[in-house]
Order: sequence, then C-alpha cells, then structure tokens
Amino acid sequence: MRRIFPPLKLVLSAVRMMNRSTTAEFEPGPPDWPGRAAAERLRLATLTRLRWLSVGGQTASCVFVAWGLWYPYPVFACFALIGLSVALNIGLSLRFPRSYRLTPRAAAILLTYDILQPAALLMLTGGVQNPFAIFLIVPVVIAAATQPARLTVALGVLALLAATLLSFAHLPVPWPHDAPFNLPLPYLGGLWFALVTMLVFSAFYVHRVAAEARMLSDALAATELVLQREQHLSALDGLAAAAAHELGTPLATIALVAKEMGRTTQSGDPLREDVDLLITQTERCREILKRLSTLSSSSEEHMARLPLPSLVEEIASPHRHFGVTIRVEGRYREGPEPVMRRNAGILYGLGNIVENAVDFASGEVVIDLSWSAERVEITVRDDGPGFPPEVLGRIGDPYMATREAGPRNSGGGLGLGLFIAKTLLERSGARIHFANRSESDGPGASVSVSWARAGLDVPHRESGAPITPEDAFVAPSR
Repeated sequence: MRRIFPPLKLVLSAVRMMNRSTTAEFEPGPPDWPGRAAAERLRLATLTRLRWLSVGGQTASCVFVAWGLWYPYPVFACFALIGLSVALNIGLSLRFPRSYRLTPRAAAILLTYDILQPAALLMLTGGVQNPFAIFLIVPVVIAAATQPARLTVALGVLALLAATLLSFAHLPVPWPHDAPFNLPLPYLGGLWFALVTMLVFSAFYVHRVAAEARMLSDALAATELVLQREQHLSALDGLAAAAAHELGTPLATIALVAKEMGRTTQSGDPLREDVDLLITQTERCREILKRLSTLSSSSEEHMARLPLPSLVEEIASPHRHFGVTIRVEGRYREGPEPVMRRNAGILYGLGNIVENAVDFASGEVVIDLSWSAERVEITVRDDGPGFPPEVLGRIGDPYMATREAGPRNSGGGLGLGLFIAKTLLERSGARIHFANRSESDGPGASVSVSWARAGLDVPHRESGAPITPEDAFVAPSR
C-alpha cells in the first residue's frame, strides 16, 4: 500500500500547484487566436462530468471483476488510479467555476491525463486484450471536436504510443488461474490495428464535422448581419419621417418668432437683413422637413412595391459601369408582370449574383426574366470561364473558393458572398440552380432563381394599407 499512495499525493500536489499558479492557463485565448471559437465550446465542467462517468464505470468494472467474478488482478492498484481521477475532479471543481472555459493548453493537459490514466489501468488489466481498450480514443475524439488540429494530432500520437506499449507491456487479463487467457500474436496485432484505425477515422471524421459546423455558424452569423444592415437601411425613411415630425413643433415656433421680428423691424434697421435671412432659412427648413415626412413607408406605398423588371433594373444599374454589357431579356412571359415587395434579402442576393457575373464575364451578362401563372424565374448568365466542374456541386458552401480569378476579380474569394446570397434567397422561398452554360451557348456560368408566384406576387394590395415590418419578407412558398 505504501507504493500506491505516493502517486495519489503527487496528483494532489499537482492540483494545489495549479490552484496557486496563475489562472491564465484556464482563461479564454486572445481574440486573434484562430482556435479561440473552438476552445470556447469546451467547458471545464464538461470534462469533469465525463471524468465522473469514467470513474463510475471503472469502479463498477473493478468491483464486478474482483468480487463478482472473483478473477485475480491488482485491484487495489486500480482503485488507486481511480482515486487519482476523483482527486483531480474535486480539486478542479473547488478551484474553478463550472462555466469556466479552457484554453488549448489547459485542455491538452487534462485530455493527456484522460489518456494516461486509462492506459495505466489497462496495463494492470491486460493491455489491448482488455475489451475496454477502446476508451483510449475518447479523449482524442473530444479534442477533435473542440480543439485545434495540432493538439488533436498530438493527443492522437500519444494514444497511439499508449496502445502500442500496451500491446507488449501489460499484466495478464483478469481470468481464472486454471484457464489462462493468451491471445495469439496475429490476433493481438489485429486488435492493435483495429484500435489505431478507429482512432484515426473517428478523430478525422469528428474534426471535419465540427469544423464545418463552426464555419456554417460563422457564415450564418455574417448572413444575419448583412440582412440586418439592409433592413436598417430600408428603415431610414421611417426614422427620417419621425425626426421631421418631432422637429416640426420647435421649427414652427422659430418661424413665428422670426415673422414677428420682421413686422417690428424697420427696413432701415441694421438687423433687417439678418431677420430676412432667418425667415428665409426657416422656410427652407420647413420645406426640407415636409419632404422628409413623406418618406414613411405608410404614405409611400408605391416605394415598397415594384414590378419585377424594375427590381432587376435597380439591381443591375450599379454594375453597368465596369466595361460589361448587361442585357435584360424576356424568354417566356405569361400574364401580367409580377409586382413584388421590396425585399432586402432578394435585393442583396440577386445583386451579389449579378456582381459575381460581372466580375467574371468577358464582355456580356444577360439577365433573363420569365414568368407564368405558377412561377417567376430570373436567370443570370455570363460569358466568362464558368464554374470549375470539381466544385460545381459544392457552390453555396461558405469559405470555399468557387471560381478562378476573373477580369475584374483578383482572387477566387472564399464563397461567403454566394453563401449569403443563396441563404437570403432561399429564405424568401426561392429555388437556386448553379450550372455552366451548354456548349452550344458558349462558355460561361448560369444561375437560375425561381419562386412560386403565389408567394411573390402582390398586385392586389389594398390602396392606403400600411406596410408592416413583415412585408419586408416573402413567405416561403415552393
């Protein structure tokens, strides 16, 4: 027993040293650290709870094998190793709050312990022949989901070395004396290979899934910011009208006082010129406030509704001065032209697609409008190099370069613009199709956006009905 308790004292001393040392090891990383978002997803309480589960499972297994099956093995040494985890959990829980976030270095220290402690238990109970050897990969999987790649690789190498060592250096598997348990060497090699393969596959898969989830979350946050900005710009007219209403009363008082001063001031008085100037500027302010008061969406309903050709022209106008011809055509038109709400998401999404086409076009961009009684479709085609075939199916994913540099684009970009455009358009109920033009049409890319007309067209809105904030969005209808 004397050989068992010194390691326990060593762990308790380590916990006390962590308590006395600076808490910088357990503070969030600097804002410019690339993996800060990943580290903030891992709380100290998460690792502590997982370790308590591990302690419970290890204790139950040791008790069952020792006094349920009565298989001989160094049970008290195993309990001492389990006691190390208990001491570590208690020390961390007393020193740090449950919501504490771990830096990569602190997480690496704790996950390293979570590899070494089960490895020591396995060394006492059969090595990789023990069916619980699979738990060596759990800390690596946790690191793959929450930590930078370099730490995941380091922990994976540590787990690999531990599995290799446990294949050769270990005590016998707990088993009856009269029937010793010895696996043949080829089968033992197969167990090691399966453990290593599972470790590599799980770590790589979990890391990729977590990285894509984080990128998608960041891209969606950028989308929300863009949409919020567009909505704020659309709301400026209402704010201007409210400001004009609030300023009207004090300006009327100023105008009244100025007129009274004008009646009492003689033409030869030195102040007459200043009084006339004050009256003139007051009238000018009244005209400005009058114009501002007409900008509210409730009094200018026609500004919130516009025909589809007018919307496309509004989107294309800012891009007509870059040496590229933009033509608006009509392929198939059935019935009256659609009249739609001024949707900030649609304006930004279509504008991004047109801008992308202008950036890569050689000399011409064609915007094709078509509508029927059921659907409305806008197709944007350019005569540039088109989309690379290998990424055509992945267009719309964030942080992915989708096209080579064009005549008016120095780089391929990260794909975030198209992701934002695609997300905003899909929120409006649109279906989007990215493709390259057919060989008969020549080189270039083609992007088609279509909506169900029932969810887009608003031709029969009652005159004088106020525009509500919900009118900024089109109800998804496909």
